[in-house]
Amino acid sequence: MSLKSPLQEIRICFVGESFVNGTGDPECLGWTGRICVNANKKGYDITYYNLGVRRETSTELRNRWFREVSYRLSQKYDGRVVFSFGVNDTTIENGKTRVNFEESITNIHSILSEAKKLYPILVVSPPPIGNEEQDQRIADLSQEFTLVCQELNIPYLDVFSKLINSNIWLEEAKNNDGTHPRTGGYTEFAQIVENWDAWLNWFPTSQIS
Repeated sequence: MSLKSPLQEIRICFVGESFVNGTGDPECLGWTGRICVNANKKGYDITYYNLGVRRETSTELRNRWFREVSYRLSQKYDGRVVFSFGVNDTTIENGKTRVNFEESITNIHSILSEAKKLYPILVVSPPPIGNEEQDQRIADLSQEFTLVCQELNIPYLDVFSKLINSNIWLEEAKNNDGTHPRTGGYTEFAQIVENWDAWLNWFPTSQIS
């Protein structure tokens, strides 16, 4: 009788705003929970920390990410971080965006420069919300985030360009609260991430024998 090898234990922090949190999903999984469920099914021992905060901007995230992540990811474990944020930066309040464009770029550069020294990291773009004007601002910000990640040699997944053409994502967001989808939208988001080369490099093949 052969003994099974122990499963690879991996701890992942997902850091960002309400779309990381999975707001609107009646199953309370969002895209982050779904990709971790499927990684577990492939045989990995995943400890999953959802650090999504509703209405949080990149400025607020910059001030909290290290404290929260380092508390959960001890150096003795295989700890990894996935960042996804930016939508709230582009929201108009009092006649201007909550975070100006240049400050958003400074924030992500600061966050990622520090994070990559400590952990393997991935970055997922902010998604669309179905408002034409704000979606244009999100698209512009995502393009700048792409350039920052290229500069820092960090994998970046553009989900915006896929979800902006998704009837499921946009219709669910419109019919839910005007911003967040429900089960179908988050399932679609999760499938995009799961088919991403960088995610597949983290979880390449089934460990179940």
